Amino acid sequence: MAGGTVAESAKKVARQAEKRLDKVAENVREQFDRVTGGKFSDTVKNGRFADPADRGVDRGRAEERHRDQGGSEG
Repeated sequence: MAGGTVAESAKKVARQAEKRLDKVAENVREQFDRVTGGKFSDTVKNGRFADPADRGVDRGRAEERHRDQGGSEG
């Protein structure tokens, strides 16, 4: 039954590798957030990467949403 032991060992190694990769991914996300300070996500939310025609639509939607939530018209 050496084949079963090898398979179990391989599964164990795979699980350990997956856990390590999950930790690495989590650390990278945390460092990215710390480095960018949320600036990147703010840039995306503000439509920086949208097509020029879409930016106006996005901005208009944001203003409308702001007014709907009780903000002033601006």
